[in-house]
Amino acid sequence: MNIEVLYIDECPNWESVGTVLNELVAELELGNLTTNFILIETPEDPVKHRFAGSPTILIDGIDLVPNAKPTAELACCVYHDGNRMVGAPTKTMLKDWLLRSLDEPTS
Repeated sequence: MNIEVLYIDECPNWESVGTVLNELVAELELGNLTTNFILIETPEDPVKHRFAGSPTILIDGIDLVPNAKPTAELACCVYHDGNRMVGAPTKTMLKDWLLRSLDEPTS
């Protein structure tokens, strides 16, 4: 399995998301997962990589975030954490989404 963090250079949140994902892989003993970082920088990149705003987190090409909508824009993403909006998902959010994605059958 492969984790990809898609990001734009102006995004201040992609590195922290990568750090938290690596912590979760270790905590959950998911040694079969590796995290790769992909810079989205050309107008063609968002469509090519299923980009939904920076940071986008994909597992084997599928967005980790439920109901994420791809965009053709080189833009940041906003995540909903209860009643507030944040620039990066929390560790709890990432853990829930990661565990859910591992439980879902691949198609």
